[in-house]
Amino acid sequence: MYPRYSDHNVKEALSDTPVVFIMAPRQAGKTTLVKTLITETGADNWTFITLDDQAQFEIARADPVGFIRNLPPTRIALDEVQRLPELFVSIKQAVDELRTPGRFLLTGSANALLLPRLSDSLAGRMESIRLMTLSECEIQGRQAGFLTKLLDQNVPTTQDIRVREHLLHRLVTGCFPEPLQRTSERRCQAWYQQYLSTLIQRDIRDLTHIDHPDLMAKLLKLTAFYAGKLVNLTELGSKLGLDRLTIKKYMALLEQLFLVEQLPAWHSNEYKRLVKTPKLHSVDTGMMCAVRGLNRERLLKHPGDFGLVLESFVYNELRKQAVWIEEPLNFYHYRDKDKVEVDVIIENAMGDCFAIEVKAAATLSAKDFTGLKRFQSVAGERCKIGALLYDGDHTTAFGDNLYAVPLGALWS
Repeated sequence: MYPRYSDHNVKEALSDTPVVFIMAPRQAGKTTLVKTLITETGADNWTFITLDDQAQFEIARADPVGFIRNLPPTRIALDEVQRLPELFVSIKQAVDELRTPGRFLLTGSANALLLPRLSDSLAGRMESIRLMTLSECEIQGRQAGFLTKLLDQNVPTTQDIRVREHLLHRLVTGCFPEPLQRTSERRCQAWYQQYLSTLIQRDIRDLTHIDHPDLMAKLLKLTAFYAGKLVNLTELGSKLGLDRLTIKKYMALLEQLFLVEQLPAWHSNEYKRLVKTPKLHSVDTGMMCAVRGLNRERLLKHPGDFGLVLESFVYNELRKQAVWIEEPLNFYHYRDKDKVEVDVIIENAMGDCFAIEVKAAATLSAKDFTGLKRFQSVAGERCKIGALLYDGDHTTAFGDNLYAVPLGALWS
């Protein structure tokens, strides 16, 4: 079993918050994390119920208020709560009657906070914690240091160099726990295909009524081709014969299920030549490769695809590490009207910016720093450090606060 570094966040929240809600994609390991926490804190103190159990689901649906009122006088772990949003109001009533820390530990495979009428029901009573798929640090059992060093304006270094072969394997295998146990790319991709089929057939229909459920699979495949690129909803809709409002609704569902993310564009009031369109990323490269039929050989033959998949991988790794850092961070991409880009911009609460560019190759030239230098000139003193991640041997300075850093530093 892999260590989950978010367990600290969950334990901390349980110590002072009545309701803690762990949100994660299906099969990302949230139920395993909850059961581990229950064992560590004393199983006799907990009652675990999953709404994937159809009998429990039917009982709760028939009488949500009675279901919550009749729970045992223990701490309650309620799994897959997004299947029955009506329970949130009943949980609110129970908490208002007896407000004790860590009374309810909820998990959900959808961002229930985005569901209608739920955004305010547990305000001030609940802390939500995002659990993502496994990070490379967790897979290798290492402590995450890359993002911490970067935010401290220290240059990350590593002994892990020339990691191309490892990355090719990781991009195709992805970071869900189950595929990591499988012995071949073909079996990994079979798991992802079944996973997505089940998700679309069941979870999307649990969340809302959609007029064209058959188009959701096609849309998900399209998003895999758009990963790392600017989002164009009109273009996506035209490929599926859907209007802009409908495609926007369907995209929101994919985001709600933690299948894709839109990365907003960084902006500045002082600089007007910035593109404001968000970028699209898949939350897991194994899923992305399975949908697109990409394996190791195809990634090697198509460097452009390799670069886009690698960009999504790096973005996801940074997002995972950000969950473990106490200060709030915002993520963006940079692109101006000259089509000069930076893959990821991280901004802290003070407005300080940290720019990251990704390159799959092992060789570098001054041209590779064009985007970082442009962003540096636009952001001025707000840009504290720029790092170009590449498959090379050394951390090397390329100008004032600009560095080339081996990709292996991400998990060193």
